[in-house]
Amino acid sequence: MSTTQPAQRPDSKPSNPKFSSGPCTKPPTWTPDALRQAPLGRSHRAAVGKGLLQSVIGMTGRMLGVPEDYKVGIVPASDTGAVEMAMWSMLGARPCTMLAWESFGAGWVTDVVKQLKLDAMVTTAEYGELPDLGTVDWNTDVVFTWNGTTSGVRVPSGDVIPADRAGLTICDATSAAFAQDLPWDKLDVVTFSWQKVMGGEGAHGVLILSPRAVERLESYTPAWPLPKIFRLTKGGKLIDGIFEGATINTPSMLCVEDYHFALEWAESLGGLPALHARADANAQAVWDFCDARNWIENLAVDPATRSNTSVCLKFTDPRIQDGAAFAKAVAKRLMTEHAAFDVGSYRDAPPGLRIWCGATVELSDIEAMLPWLDWAFHAEIDAQAVAA
Repeated sequence: MSTTQPAQRPDSKPSNPKFSSGPCTKPPTWTPDALRQAPLGRSHRAAVGKGLLQSVIGMTGRMLGVPEDYKVGIVPASDTGAVEMAMWSMLGARPCTMLAWESFGAGWVTDVVKQLKLDAMVTTAEYGELPDLGTVDWNTDVVFTWNGTTSGVRVPSGDVIPADRAGLTICDATSAAFAQDLPWDKLDVVTFSWQKVMGGEGAHGVLILSPRAVERLESYTPAWPLPKIFRLTKGGKLIDGIFEGATINTPSMLCVEDYHFALEWAESLGGLPALHARADANAQAVWDFCDARNWIENLAVDPATRSNTSVCLKFTDPRIQDGAAFAKAVAKRLMTEHAAFDVGSYRDAPPGLRIWCGATVELSDIEAMLPWLDWAFHAEIDAQAVAA
């Protein structure tokens, strides 16, 4: 195990040092020329626009293995818009449970408790941990993130969710979709943004509904007014057009074409299994790096819950005097050297690093970046000693 031996300045750098957790790096074969066929200046209601929207909806469902009786739609405002659309349209029909173990899950709690003013059961866990999912009453409506983007902690499986539950499961899967197994029979509402694992542009969300979710929408009217942008029904019936390419508001056809390219790239690799394998290999390289050193660890306490996309790390060296300042200095040094961009931890998370390892990242870039992390750590330790 490496301890405190000074690290030599590496000779080579990643070909692509972009490790942001969103928007994430583009697929490795992407160039601006990938967008040459985008129907710019055309209405999304025209045949060419609607056809492209229908194409990406169909490709998304097939690649993710979404059951045929589920609905896949494109909605505004990224994953946030998709989650809020579901909560504002469906919650309130029965008791509700909110699960949170990182900042975005905590944001959904705020929506439900302070904005919708529902008397929800709120169960939380500290960063790096999961709440005890075995104690959750799944006969209530349960809202949770599958993969905590800001904590690097994911639900290991859907085994704990009963098939005969009475409540709906509303799952924010934005950093999990395309990289982790999603048990569709256990999930009624799934949301994500294609800016994560697929490396697409921001501002668009994907909303996936089970037949149970559709039944809730068509049988329940919330007590509060719904903005137009959240309305999924009309006259008590689901607005099917949303799930057939007729979006609620005007989408960017440039962004849709960009996502279409990413889906085609994924298909060329072998689809979902290939995407999972790429994320797994990237994350494993980071985990192995940490296991070989005693000054850095995965933020996830239980290895079974480690994210393979948003890998969150913490520094553990006792010589570090100010954890937040030290982590920022390491991230800045990596950025200045063009060895890794945007790897600081999320502002609400514990001090540390967050390295995106999703499928659009090349393993060779992870492997080229890690020696720079080794070097940056020791350089900051030395700088701290000089300043003292």
